Amino acid sequence: MGTTQEPGTGRRPLGVGMVGYAFMGAAHSQGWRTVGRVFDLPLNPVLAAVCGRDGQAVRAAADRLGWAAAETDWRALIARDDVDVVDICTPGDSHAEIAVAALEAGKHVLCEKPLANTVDEAEAMAEAAERARARGQLAMTGFNYRRVPATALARRMVAEGRLGALRHVRVSYLQDWLVDPDFPLTWRLKKEYAGSGALGDLGAHAVDLAQYLAGERIAGVSALTETFVRERPVLTGASAGLAAGGSSLGRGPVTVDDAALFTARFTSGALGSFEATRFAAGRKNALRIELNGEKGSLAFDLERLNELSFHDHTEPGVSAGFRRILVTEPDHPYLEGWWPPGHGLGYEHTFVHQARDLVHAIAAGEQPQPSFAEGLRVQRVLAAVEESALKNSVYTTVPV
Repeated sequence: MGTTQEPGTGRRPLGVGMVGYAFMGAAHSQGWRTVGRVFDLPLNPVLAAVCGRDGQAVRAAADRLGWAAAETDWRALIARDDVDVVDICTPGDSHAEIAVAALEAGKHVLCEKPLANTVDEAEAMAEAAERARARGQLAMTGFNYRRVPATALARRMVAEGRLGALRHVRVSYLQDWLVDPDFPLTWRLKKEYAGSGALGDLGAHAVDLAQYLAGERIAGVSALTETFVRERPVLTGASAGLAAGGSSLGRGPVTVDDAALFTARFTSGALGSFEATRFAAGRKNALRIELNGEKGSLAFDLERLNELSFHDHTEPGVSAGFRRILVTEPDHPYLEGWWPPGHGLGYEHTFVHQARDLVHAIAAGEQPQPSFAEGLRVQRVLAAVEESALKNSVYTTVPV
C-alpha cells in the first residue's frame, strides 16, 4: 500500500483491483465508488483496474463502472503496483486459484460467496489467509447480507441477550428465475463452474446469516435436494448467470440442484429449518429469517429490508406482540453516514457497507469479518447438506 496521500483527501490511497464485472462486479463497483463519499474512512479506496477475459467487454465495463484501467489476465492485475486489494467476483471455480495467488503476492483479498466450490478448495484458501495474516495481508468473504442495517441490529440484539436462550432458527431464500424450463443453460447450472445450484447460490447466504445472527454454528443437518428440470437449452453466448441470449445449440444437462431443503441442529441444541430454491414462482429475492428464543423473537424479510420485527416475550401478554422497528435511525448500524430517519436504503448499500468494514479492518490491521475461516465453515455445512441428500436424508454432522 502506497504512503503518498491522495490529493485533496489527506488519506493514503488503497488501490482496488477487481476480477469479474458482471452482476456481482457491478454491485461491488458501486460499493467501492460510493464508500468514500459517504463514510469517513482512514484510507481512500481507488478503483485501479478491473479484469475480464474479453478485452473489448472489460474495457467497456471499466468505463461504465468507474475503473481506471482494464486487464484481460488476472495474474497481470495481481502484479500491478497500484493494486492493494484484489476483489474476486468470478464464478466459484476460479476463487481458490485467484485468492491464494493474490494473498501470496502480498495483496488483501475480498472474495464473493460461496468461498469455493469444494471444502478442499475452501480449506486451502483459509490456510493461505492464515499464512498471509501473519505477514499483514487480510482476507474477507463477501456475505453482504450481514451488512443490511436491520440484520446488523438483529445481531446486536441477540448478543445483548434480548432473545435469551435460542430455540428455533428458520430461514427461506426463494427466487423464481428458473421456473421456465426453457431458460438457457448458464454457468450457474453447471457444477464444474458453480459447485452447486440453489444450495450454494442462495443456501450459502441463508447458512451464513443464520450462524451470524445466532452467534453459533450448525452442528449437523438432514437434507433433501432436487433438480426439477434436468436439461435446458444450450445457447451461443449463454454464459451469464441470471440472463443469457444467443442461438440454440440443442439441450444440455443441468448438473446442480434446483432446490435444497434441510433441517439443522445448532451447537446449543436450537433447531433450524432451511429452504433454498430458484423455483418459487412469484418470489424474486425473498430471503426471510426468524429466530425464536426464551425471551422473544426476531424476524427479517429482505424484501422489506429497512424493517426488523421484534417480539418481547417478557412483556405482559395483554399488550405484547410483534412490533415493527424501522431501521433508519442514525444510531442504528451503518446509518450514521446516510439520510435522515425514515429515508430507506436498498440492496446496493450492503456493498458500500462491506467496503467500509474492509477498509477499516485493513487500516487497523484487524481481521475483517466474515473471515475465510467463516467462509470455510459455511462450505462445510453445504457439503454436509449434499452428503445427507445423497444418503437419503441421513443426519450428517458438520466437521469443526
